[in-house]
Amino acid sequence: MSNNSLHKELLQKFLNYLEFEKRSSKHTVISYSNDILNFLQSVETIDIDKIQDSDIRVWIVSLSENNHSPRSINRKITAVRSFFVYLQKFDIIQKNPAAKIHALKTKKRLPLFIEKKNMSNLFNEVVFEDNFVGLRDKLILDLLYSTGMRRAELVSLQISSFDFGNKTVKILGKRNKERIVPIVPELISCIQKYLQERAKIAQSNTYVILTEKGAPAYEQMIYRIVKKYLGQVTTLDKKSPHILRHTCATHLLNNGADLHDIKELLGHANLSATQIYTHNSFEKLKDIYKQSHPRN
Repeated sequence: MSNNSLHKELLQKFLNYLEFEKRSSKHTVISYSNDILNFLQSVETIDIDKIQDSDIRVWIVSLSENNHSPRSINRKITAVRSFFVYLQKFDIIQKNPAAKIHALKTKKRLPLFIEKKNMSNLFNEVVFEDNFVGLRDKLILDLLYSTGMRRAELVSLQISSFDFGNKTVKILGKRNKERIVPIVPELISCIQKYLQERAKIAQSNTYVILTEKGAPAYEQMIYRIVKKYLGQVTTLDKKSPHILRHTCATHLLNNGADLHDIKELLGHANLSATQIYTHNSFEKLKDIYKQSHPRN
């Protein structure tokens, strides 16, 4: 068997491990597959157990020379490092060549978010048609903003996830970890109105968000809908579902919510992932200080 064929066989075993053992998301599996394959193609003539850290460094340099950003390169490094950890764990290699490879320095990038007045305009000024599509589109935006759920979590959301009596929704997050998130009466009303219209489209399908033909929604569809409506209320270059997640967290923090509660709401594994939103609040505080302090 050629080195190239062996590399691909080992990669497929690793991807199966990610999907079925680690319960990684489909997005993560695809992303890791592309990044690791890119690296393996650069060393296809080398036996897998003879790959050195220098081979990885040469690959990183080539990525940089091809104008990949440090953030993008770091994502690829993470994928390759995970691959070699797997190979070492199952005794396919004796030494991990990526063990001493460090991430590149990146500029701290604050999460983008939409101002409260613009979000108010989205739900109070933008016209949504009073039919299945209009109700669905408004619900997509409302669920993403009100709960902070991820796009993939919205796509997989089931009708049985809602508990209207307790005013909660059960969200299935990364690695099949469930979390219970409260939903406000206005959102409940929006959900119930949509479900009545949805019943005319499909009865047996258990997914909440559907296409016009009654099929389960898909991630690119959610992205297109969000981009369409956000384009009417914000000039941000990026108009994605994740912007609504950032917006939810930032608005909660600015309104006095506890950081630990926001962590649980978003389904973050650790607090460090949530703390980035404190930077937005600090920037807002600095702006207020500049505008209001008598010494300025």
